[in-house]
Amino acid sequence: MTTQTAGTDLVVPVPDGAELAVRVRGLRKAYGETRACDGVDLDVVRGEVLALLGPNGAGKTTTTEILEGYRSRDGGEVSVLGHDPAKPTPLWRSRLGIVLQQAADLGDLTVEESVAHFAGYYPQPRDISEVIEAVGLTEKRRTRGSNLSGGQRRRLDVALGIIGRPELLFLDEPTTGFDPEARREFWELIAGLRSQGTTILLTTHYLDEAEVLADRVAVIARGRVIACDVPRRLGGRDESLATVSWVEDGEHRSSSTHEPTRLVGELSGRLGGEVPGLQILRPSLEDVYLSLIGHDTEDAS
Repeated sequence: MTTQTAGTDLVVPVPDGAELAVRVRGLRKAYGETRACDGVDLDVVRGEVLALLGPNGAGKTTTTEILEGYRSRDGGEVSVLGHDPAKPTPLWRSRLGIVLQQAADLGDLTVEESVAHFAGYYPQPRDISEVIEAVGLTEKRRTRGSNLSGGQRRRLDVALGIIGRPELLFLDEPTTGFDPEARREFWELIAGLRSQGTTILLTTHYLDEAEVLADRVAVIARGRVIACDVPRRLGGRDESLATVSWVEDGEHRSSSTHEPTRLVGELSGRLGGEVPGLQILRPSLEDVYLSLIGHDTEDAS
């Protein structure tokens, strides 16, 4: 199954028979003369992690706030869990989990008190102790928020986002400011939520994070989704020329080819087995992303 987006030639691949958690067609939102969303088309499949990438001002924040029901739209069709977010209800909101980039201060409450407080907002919350354990804060359950490290506080934010058993979880730049070890621990947490069937819409500036976590990646620029695919195929990445590098006769050599396996075989035969200094490189996700967005410096948010 593929979905033809409105107003572009872009085909957004969606698995056959997939049930959609989010469906967006022709989403428009302007602030005066600035078009933050200029015909956004987007599908999020139930149970997947979709990473939404784009430069500052591309329209990511406006799009996600409309999906969350916190911002109105000027036009287009939007369905989130089968409901129009422009007409939010308490029951619909209870099906969502939202982890903002900057959360409200809960410094005076312990981890356990914070999670228990938020559990009261939902009709069927998860078990408080199980959630605290799931985010790796069992040993910190009696610790006040003001005494948590940055990574621990982010884990608490996720605990508050999942306590209501959300079908759809929004994560806005979840690992900004994390050190490498904390980021990887957080990735394990998100992978665990996905394995439990939670649908996740992730906005991030980290390309490695998108590649590790996302089933599909959507790139938004100038208020439109300009590409959407699995990371290895985004922007024709899997069909790009591979660069094969090696050392021969004491010299570093390289060649670009669509058939790196054939070239390596030829080199192995010519050089009598192992190929010295062999490297095979294809464009990284970052390379493809930068080529897609160009030099987008618009001011929409």
